[in-house]
Amino acid sequence: MPSLKEVRNRIRSVQSTQQITKAMKMVAAAKLRKAQEATIQLRPYSSKLNEVLSNLTTNEEVLAENPYTKVRDIKNVLIVVITSDRGLCGPFNTNIMKATNALIAEKYESINQNGNLTLFCVGRKSNEYYAKRNIKVNSDYATLLQKMTFDTVKVAAESIMADFVAQKYDVVEVIYNEFKNVATQIVRTEQFLPVVAKVNTEKKSNTDYIFEPSADFIVNDLVPKSLKIKFYKSLLESNASEHGARMSAMDKATENAGEMLKDLKVTYNRSRQASITKEILEIVGGAEALAAK
Repeated sequence: MPSLKEVRNRIRSVQSTQQITKAMKMVAAAKLRKAQEATIQLRPYSSKLNEVLSNLTTNEEVLAENPYTKVRDIKNVLIVVITSDRGLCGPFNTNIMKATNALIAEKYESINQNGNLTLFCVGRKSNEYYAKRNIKVNSDYATLLQKMTFDTVKVAAESIMADFVAQKYDVVEVIYNEFKNVATQIVRTEQFLPVVAKVNTEKKSNTDYIFEPSADFIVNDLVPKSLKIKFYKSLLESNASEHGARMSAMDKATENAGEMLKDLKVTYNRSRQASITKEILEIVGGAEALAAK
């Protein structure tokens, strides 16, 4: 049985850890509120923009001349991996790594072996993870989450779009965590480039639309905007998911610390009782020895 001093030190250590996890949970909850509001506010705009674009792109001829819609033979691939800068958020980052590894194994294994696969890592965790592996990593925007505004995200999106137009990459995919609620984050894998025409499964209406100045002009203006919004939305979703995952993880850690404290206090009381019983026995034994003399 451990000594009283050891148990007391262990109790103090767990209490200190519990205070830290409780504080981290409160900080994550405060950040989550702000991140969730930003995500929810962007969703209707992004959805409406995609809806407008889908109405224009049901006809593939409209997209034919747009540089972001060029479908080429897949020889060079870019995968954007969005994780967090810090840990202590449960399986948040691990799920993204697993999804990325699965995507590479299922679709791009031969391209990876040829050295034509590049990972565009956003977040310190993914950058550190893949930097140690035999795979090309673009770390130019690894710290993008530290100053995540639309202006800074737009620069990163424009860099990816310019590389696609320059035929440096033939396809670009994005992997991120979509925010559902505090306890649930959904890993999403979406094709970012090239933009493909939407298949219209609904009945065509007899309504005639007049485009001013032209459908081609509107599409060429909307496609770059929608891509930048889509990239920004992915980062906002991931940011909200991170805080939700950290809040859940720290809440569970606080509960576990409470359970450990209960067990340690029981152990401490038993050790203390055993120590007192031992002292009483020693006193009684000594008294009987003196009485025998």
